[in-house]
Amino acid sequence: MPAPADRRPRWWTAACVDLAARDPLLSKLIARHPPMRLGSRGDAFQTLARSIVGQQVSVKAAQSVWARVGLACPSLDPAALLATPVDSLRACGLSGRKVEYLHDLARHFLARPGGLGGWSGMNDAAIVEELTAVRGIGVWTVQMFLIFNLARPDVLPLADLGLRRALEAGHGGGHPLPPPVLERLSRLWQPWRTAATWYLWRSLDPEPCVH
Repeated sequence: MPAPADRRPRWWTAACVDLAARDPLLSKLIARHPPMRLGSRGDAFQTLARSIVGQQVSVKAAQSVWARVGLACPSLDPAALLATPVDSLRACGLSGRKVEYLHDLARHFLARPGGLGGWSGMNDAAIVEELTAVRGIGVWTVQMFLIFNLARPDVLPLADLGLRRALEAGHGGGHPLPPPVLERLSRLWQPWRTAATWYLWRSLDPEPCVH
């Protein structure tokens, strides 16, 4: 289902026009999926918490565990999560280590100077540095956060398996792309690499990604 129109970043239309003029593959993908756009589900804390819950398990299993966490902690905010008994969280299917990671994330959010609004004045690299200091949060997770919650326009998560598969299919003839080609494409898509990533994902899965 397409994401609601009010979830489209202000830069999205300009990005699509520019990318379509630069890259024939993206031009085809953009024309094929004109009503679709970047969407977001949940707030910042929930997006990052959900990524921790989903680590090293299948999508279906992660969805099931997350649903049970939502029943155990209906508001799913940092303070409420810390107040939820550990046994209740473990009963949702979380390992002891994941409960520790969720608690660390909750404490980070509660202690963050200036609240969440401070991220608007930080560049992507600074946000990656801050959030990867939280246990259980890696670079890929922060990149998903930059794309789906902060709607940053120039994120290229090359470690993402889906993106690499799409690149290999669309630009590599089914073969892995050598670093010089990846570098060339990265320069070609700047400063709209988020939109390029989103449409490359669509080439594998027509349903929009929402986190």
